[in-house]
Parts: sequence; C-alpha cells; structure tokens
Amino acid sequence: MTTTLHIGRQPIVNRSGELFAYELLFRDSQINQATVIDDLAATSQVIRNAFSEFGVRHVLENHRGFINVSADLLMSDAIELLPPQAVVLEILETVALTPDLVARCAELVTRGFTLALDDVHHLAPEHLPILPHISFIKLDLQACTPAELAETMAAFRPYRLQMLAEKIDTEEQFAHCHALGFDLFQGYFFARPTILTSRQPRTPNWALLQLLGLLNQDADTRDLVRAFQPSPQLSFTLLKLVNSVACGAPCHIDSIEHALSLLGRRQLMRWVQLLLFTRNDTGLARQDPLTNLAVCRARLMELLCLQRHPGQRTLAEQAFMVGLLSLLEALYQEPLADLLAQMQLHAEIEAALLAGEGRLGELLGEVLLLERCEASGSIDARCAAASALLLDAMTWADQLLADSAQD
Repeated sequence: MTTTLHIGRQPIVNRSGELFAYELLFRDSQINQATVIDDLAATSQVIRNAFSEFGVRHVLENHRGFINVSADLLMSDAIELLPPQAVVLEILETVALTPDLVARCAELVTRGFTLALDDVHHLAPEHLPILPHISFIKLDLQACTPAELAETMAAFRPYRLQMLAEKIDTEEQFAHCHALGFDLFQGYFFARPTILTSRQPRTPNWALLQLLGLLNQDADTRDLVRAFQPSPQLSFTLLKLVNSVACGAPCHIDSIEHALSLLGRRQLMRWVQLLLFTRNDTGLARQDPLTNLAVCRARLMELLCLQRHPGQRTLAEQAFMVGLLSLLEALYQEPLADLLAQMQLHAEIEAALLAGEGRLGELLGEVLLLERCEASGSIDARCAAASALLLDAMTWADQLLADSAQD
C-alpha cells in the first residue's frame, strides 16, 4: 500500500533578501492551506514527514527549519528526536509561559536547541522570564499598526534578539520593517508556501508494533536488528532518520546494527511512537512480493558472503543491507540515486547498489543473475554456487516473515 505525503515550507529571508531558513508547515493535501484542529498531531506529522519520510536534506537543503510547537510537544521527550542544529522550535502564541515551561525551555537550550516566540504583538510581563532562552521573536504585521510595530521593536531591542517580521505582503511593508531594523522577513511578498509531495510505500504497522514491543521489553540488540530484516521500508526509514539526526556528521552506515547504535534506543523508541501516532492507514500487506524478494535476496547475499569470506561478519552485514535495499527503486518508484542520497551509506554499499562495483557489487550481480536463471528455468554453471544457498535463504526468509506475522 502506498500513501501520498505532503509538507509545506515557506522561505524566511535575511536583510539582503537571501534565504535564511524555512518554516515547515502542516499540509494534508496539495491545497495550499491547512485547518489545524490538533496542534500536537499537526506538528508530529510535520516532524515525521520532514525527518523520517522525505529526509531532512531534501526538505531543508542545508538550511534551518522553523517548526511550530505546542506546550505538550515541548514538554515531551519526542521533541528530542529532532536534530538541534537543524531546527528552531517556534513556541505558539497559545502556549502559557508557566514556570515549568520556562524551565523546560532552559533545559532544551542546554541541549543545543534554539527557540523562538511566535506571533508576538508586544512585549508583555509574562515574556520576561523566558526571554533569556529565546533567540528569535516573530512579530505578526497583520496584528500591529505601524506605530505599535515601531514601539514593540524598541521594547525588544535591549534584549539583542533576532527580530522576524512575518506576514509581509507588500514591498512597502518590507521597506518599513527593514527601516525599523528587523533581521528576518517572511510573507507572501517573498513567496507563498510551497508543498513538497511524495508517494511512498508506508512502513507496515505490524513491523512498528513488533519493534515497539521489543523496545518495551528492553530486548537484545540482535532481536532489534532482526525486527528490521523483514521490512525494507522500515530499514530505509531508519536510515533516513539517522541521516536526518546526524545532519552532516561524517559517519557512513554499514549495517542496521550500526544505524541503531548511532540513533540509540531512546531515540528509536520516540521515533516508533511518533510513526504510530501519526498514522492513518493499516500499513502494507505482510506478503508483499517485492518485500519478500528483498528479504530473500538480502539473506542470500549474506550467506554467500559468509561462504566466500569466512569470519568477516561486518562485510556479511553490509551484504545483507545491499540485498535489502536493492529493490528500493521498485518499492518507492523513484531513482535509486535519489533515494540513496537521503542516507549516509558506507561507500562500498553505495558503489554496489549504484554501479555493481566491489565485492558487494559482484555478489549482487551474481544473485541477480541467479534470479534471472531461476525465472527462465535454466541454472547454468555461473549460477550454481549461489543456487546451492538459495533454498536456505528462501527458508530463512519465509520463517522470518512467518514469525513476524505471529508477533
């Protein structure tokens, strides 16, 4: 089963008119507007789409993303799933600035997060305790007269915050705000929000529920790795998430176990909960033929690698990953190079998938040749070595998928 995902983004520019950041917006269709009934649910969907479905590099293009956050989300562990260096948490105007919330904001700042106050109209007494933890103030032009705008700017100036004028619709408004000393600008005068859309197969619910159960049981890492093996979609989403959270860290992933170690169990738990919270479908069928083929191919490559290179467990794990990801193009109906660009894979894995190069590329080529021979009913000498392990791989894949179905 596939689903169409949407996310909106609107540019934020600096005083020179250069792109500074994007505000990420909830969208549930191609219609460029949204009715938000539940702030927490809307923001959760924005986070899920930006950081584990589309991939942060595709959405933000190396810029920061401003994200609206409610009090519930600020106080929850889920907010810590976001990469601090890539986001600005925009505290909604509806959030009560209680002592507990101010303390939580101070904690988030110590963790590297950057905070903004959204839709401010004037400097009020309740703002004062939180201002030491705030970096950006967003002023709504539509809610202020020119005189009130100048007065509010003067009131905030001693705090040395970056001031952002939003809802700028005309050149005159921009010129006025520029003259007042605003640092950043946002509105229809620069650009209306654009909608990014992607049609993707969804990670199956059964895989998420199984993984959540294992995490609740504090299962062994080997069991967690095994939970990813029946689902290329789950593995691909994990790799995109790790890439988003790493945000440019010079680390290249060579196995599912490696990706899990980079993410950590606490982050993985938050991610699984977020995915389940924002779902509105029943997931993919368990017996999806492409999924089954990818799992069987991955196991066959792992077995071949262990046979050819005894004791090289890391290489065998890389071989499994190559096999599991080798059908991404068919699963997602997008060019493989574009999909791989959303991850930081080990160079040997990427070379094998894109060009059939290296030891892993040769193994993949051998497995693909065997599949063609099997389809034609003629196993020749070139396929014989791999064919001897094919039954073992098929049996293993069938058992793995059957076990997953029972969990």
